[in-house]
Amino acid sequence: MRIDRQALLDLATGAAFLGSGGGGDPYYSQLLGEAEIARRGPFNLVALDALADDALIAPCGWVGAPTVSAEKLPNGREALLGLRELERIYGRPIDAVMPIEIGGGNGLAPLLAAAELGIPVVDADGMGRAFPESQMTVFSVDGLSACPSVVTSANGELRLIETDDNLEHERVARQLSIEFGGNAHMVEYPLTGAQAKRHAIGGSISAAVAIGAAVRIARAAGDDPFESLHKALMASGLYPFAGTIFDGKVVDVERETKGGFSVGHVVIEGFGGEGRMDLEFQNENLIARVNGEVRAMVPDLITVMDRETADSIVTERLKFGQRVKVVGAAAPAVLRAERALTFVGPSAFGFSEPYRPIEDLNGWNRG
Repeated sequence: MRIDRQALLDLATGAAFLGSGGGGDPYYSQLLGEAEIARRGPFNLVALDALADDALIAPCGWVGAPTVSAEKLPNGREALLGLRELERIYGRPIDAVMPIEIGGGNGLAPLLAAAELGIPVVDADGMGRAFPESQMTVFSVDGLSACPSVVTSANGELRLIETDDNLEHERVARQLSIEFGGNAHMVEYPLTGAQAKRHAIGGSISAAVAIGAAVRIARAAGDDPFESLHKALMASGLYPFAGTIFDGKVVDVERETKGGFSVGHVVIEGFGGEGRMDLEFQNENLIARVNGEVRAMVPDLITVMDRETADSIVTERLKFGQRVKVVGAAAPAVLRAERALTFVGPSAFGFSEPYRPIEDLNGWNRG
C-alpha cells in the first residue's frame, strides 16, 4: 500500500480519533508529511507478513506532554538521529519503522523518518490506540524489552537507555523528556521481523486510513459522519463495538502539565436533559462518568469530537463552550485480556472501579 496525500489526510483523521484524546495533535505531522510527499512521492507501507524474520524493525514516537508539543515544535531531525544511533548499536541498517502507537501525531511521525532513510513503514503498531506511558504496549505485556532505547531532543541531544525493567525505562524517558523541554523523540522496543509478526497489532495504520476516509466521504455526501465512523470502526476488525456515548457542551476544563504529562478533567453538560459527563485524562482520556456512573474506561477508547464536523479534539485543545459528542470504541481484544489489563486497565491509572467493557456499559451487546 502507498500512502499518498489523500491517504495521509485520512490517516491523520483516523489517528486523531484512535488517540483517544492523546498521542499529540497530528496536524503538524500531516503538514510535514504533505511536504515530504510533494518532494519524494508517496510513503511505502508494508504488511507484517511481508517482513523477513531477521529484519530489524524500529518502533518510535514522541514522549512528553502534548500541551508542550502544541507550542514547542520539533526541528525535524530528532527521529533520524535516534534511528541512526540504533543502527550504530546493532551494526546494521534498520529495515522498517513502526509507530509505537497509532493514536494522534505518533501515528504519522514514523512516516517522515522512513522517507529520510528510504525504508518502509510497517502497517502495525504497539498499542492499537495511544497510551501515556511507554510500558503500556503489547510488547511489554508480552515480556519484550524496551531497550536499547534512544531519546533525542530538538537541540540534537541524545541519550541511550539500557535497562531490563520497562517501568524504569518509562521513568527515565519521562525525566529526559522534561529535561529536553517537555517533549522528546524516542526509539524503543527494537524488534526482529519475527517478533513484530508475533506481537504487534497488525493493520492498524490501514484501519486508521479507512476510518478517516469514512468520515471524509460521509461529510462530502451530507451523511452523518458519526454513523459512518461507528461503522468503519466496527468493520476494521480491531474495534468491534463503537457508538456515541454523550452529546453536550464543555462547561469546565482543568488541565496542567505535571510530571511530563498533561493531566486534568473536563465536564460536559448534556443536551436534552442527559445530565453531566465527567471525563478524566492523562494525555489520553481515561474514564468517562455520566451522573457518577461509568460509561467508558481504559483500555477502551474515549474521544471527544466536534458535534458538527466530527473532528477529534485532543485533550490539550479542549476548552469551554465547545459543543461536542463523545464517541467510544472497544479496544483491540489483545488489550482487554486479563494480563494486559494490569498494564492498561483502570487500576494501572489508580482508578478503583474494575474494568467493564464499553459494550456492556452502554448496552451495545449484539446477538
